[in-house]
Amino acid sequence: QVQLVESGGGLVQAGGSLRLSCAASGSIFRIDAMGWYRQAPGKQRELVADIRSDNEPNYADSVKGRFTTSRDNAKNTVYLQMHSLKPEDTAVYYCNAKLRLNSSPRIQFNYWGQGTQVTVAS
Repeated sequence: QVQLVESGGGLVQAGGSLRLSCAASGSIFRIDAMGWYRQAPGKQRELVADIRSDNEPNYADSVKGRFTTSRDNAKNTVYLQMHSLKPEDTAVYYCNAKLRLNSSPRIQFNYWGQGTQVTVAS
């Protein structure tokens, strides 16, 4: 019923920049929050940044000052602009959406994108 389609990952040198995008589509009543998580090999998935319906962003300490998330509510799209990338930012980045469906507006569901690889070379 809902798809999250990510784009924008790739290989970049340390200090470089990348921009990720994630568009949600389907029978969506309302999106409560959209954001980004990442998972490096051998590590748990962790929150990178998210943004709620009031457009107030929330960042992991490790990315504050380097990453910026924004949201286009009309397009059901969330962005992650990443600057000053470090090798430790290398991971699969997953888009996440906490949303409600037209068929079940009182229930919040949690959806994930397929993931996009970000590799930062030293």
